[in-house]
Amino acid sequence: MNDSFYVSTSIPYVNGEPHIGHAMEFVLADIMARYHKQYGSEVFFSSGSDEHGGKNMEKAAELKLTPQQFVDQMSQTFKDLAGALQVDYTKFVRTTDADHEARAAKIWTALGDDIYKSEYSGMYDQKEETFLTHEEARQIQKDDPKRYERLTELKEENYFFKLAKYNTAVLELVKSGKLKVVPKTRHNEVVALLEGGLKDLSISRPAEKIPWGIPVPGDKTQTMYVWFEALMNYITTLGYPEQPDFAKFWPADVQVVGKDITRFHAVIWPAMLMGLGIETPRVVYVHGFINDANGDIMSKSVGNGIAPMEVISTYGADAFRYYVARHIPSGEDNNFSWERFETIYNTELGNELGNLVQRTKSMIEKYEGGVIGDLPESMHDIAPFHDYFEEFRYDQALDYIWTLIRGFNQYIEDEKPWNIAKEGDADHLQEVLAYVVASTLQIADLLHPIMPTTAANIIQTFGEGVVKKDAPQLFPRIHNYTEPGKQ
Repeated sequence: MNDSFYVSTSIPYVNGEPHIGHAMEFVLADIMARYHKQYGSEVFFSSGSDEHGGKNMEKAAELKLTPQQFVDQMSQTFKDLAGALQVDYTKFVRTTDADHEARAAKIWTALGDDIYKSEYSGMYDQKEETFLTHEEARQIQKDDPKRYERLTELKEENYFFKLAKYNTAVLELVKSGKLKVVPKTRHNEVVALLEGGLKDLSISRPAEKIPWGIPVPGDKTQTMYVWFEALMNYITTLGYPEQPDFAKFWPADVQVVGKDITRFHAVIWPAMLMGLGIETPRVVYVHGFINDANGDIMSKSVGNGIAPMEVISTYGADAFRYYVARHIPSGEDNNFSWERFETIYNTELGNELGNLVQRTKSMIEKYEGGVIGDLPESMHDIAPFHDYFEEFRYDQALDYIWTLIRGFNQYIEDEKPWNIAKEGDADHLQEVLAYVVASTLQIADLLHPIMPTTAANIIQTFGEGVVKKDAPQLFPRIHNYTEPGKQ
């Protein structure tokens, strides 16, 4: 384990309410941070909000707010979601922070000759705030006609970044694995994009069109392109270039992003860093999407979205964290339905983990007066768990833990402590129950990065040699979408 570990989420654009995908990304990064902290690394975990650009300006005007008032309100909703999910970030950076704006200007200046002024002529997607070549627009016309309808022809004088200059260098970086793009499918996509060749990138807009942003240093008629300056947050949050945290934590060990922004993080961002003469991240971990029960993309306009706070308020943060870590295969898409979520909650969390803890607690109270005997050293091989974690296979890591949980429940069924108590064999009874407690505490230790409250409750129940009588019940049954007795 490294002495230091730096993980970041992407910073969500705040023109809309946080959705379930944002919640998943918060959780995945928090799992990484907690895991490395648990095993001795000094961790810096960065998250934040992307607050400049035309969409936020338009939304603020629609609500009769200033842009700053609007982004203040919306940024807080993302902080609230992170808090509800027990996401323990080190710093939440906002791109409207004075420190970020000042450091972004320094970065722009430091890129020097890699930035030049020219005329941009192409297509623009205002909703995504994305520049597109005519070739890309033609492909969108084939793949997504509705999106194509909103594209507009754009011709204006902007600043450009010499992205093409770094094409070969970024390609070699990705192909060599020095910048690891996970999973392999996303690696292949990035390689194909780079092999197709890059063009220089427009990185500003006229201030008369987009005044809500960071002015280009030395040219107040231009505003930095929102995506370009937002990418800088990963080093501005560390105090680039002079603060000790930058020297201590950069390069990032893992940057967690969604599959729709892979190009920005695995192509453009590394090129920017090369232009600055500093190292690139070690890993870009790309997660998939959570779709609705039919496999369709969730959308507020369609009305099939799931509010993450509704899930958390009903089933708890740990149940949500467990679900996205185990049942959204690493780096892939998966579907969400309330019935499926509740079934998993009641069966895997309630019937298996919760039952293991509750029945063990009850038997120790009934047969041992609540006193836990001397605990044996755990003999279970947990190396596979750590191997899966290092490979970002949280679904498989939890599969492994649940194999142990089911094994411990089966051990209780096989040993039948209730019969041992009837036979009066106190030593054997104590030995059996102490083994189960030791095993359950080991489970709690493994679960800590993924389900911190659950892990703490298990330790609270058994960790002091005497069963804690008022320890909370884990995952009491809920039947809002399922029928009792049918799971």
